[in-house]
Amino acid sequence: MPIYQFKIEVTPTYLSSSEEAGQSLYLFAYSVTVTNTGEVPAQLISRHWIINDAQGHSEEIKGLGVIGQQPLLNPGESFQYASGSRLRTAQGTMHGSFFFVAADGHRFDVPVPLFVLEAHGQTTPSRTLH
Repeated sequence: MPIYQFKIEVTPTYLSSSEEAGQSLYLFAYSVTVTNTGEVPAQLISRHWIINDAQGHSEEIKGLGVIGQQPLLNPGESFQYASGSRLRTAQGTMHGSFFFVAADGHRFDVPVPLFVLEAHGQTTPSRTLH
């Protein structure tokens, strides 16, 4: 088993649509579960998301922690949070990464693979191992 390893699970959900200044907006929520499957405690320091809609519009989001927290996860521990995104189209994608610092000082990124935001139909969870 790799010493630094995390499993990331994302479950997106379509919430609703609305009109704002003549522009359709589609609201999505997503639940993220971060699990330390490695051998060393590590702290989630920051996030990086790239959000794309079906018309090619891209938005990049970088920031410290997630929902105002920077959880320290011991081996076997999980942290779950929910957030959301608005798109101008009924379908889009998200992907990104989380930056961690392990208790021994090692720094590493854990990728979050592409997942689909879709206003009509069900989506399946996205998973990754690092």
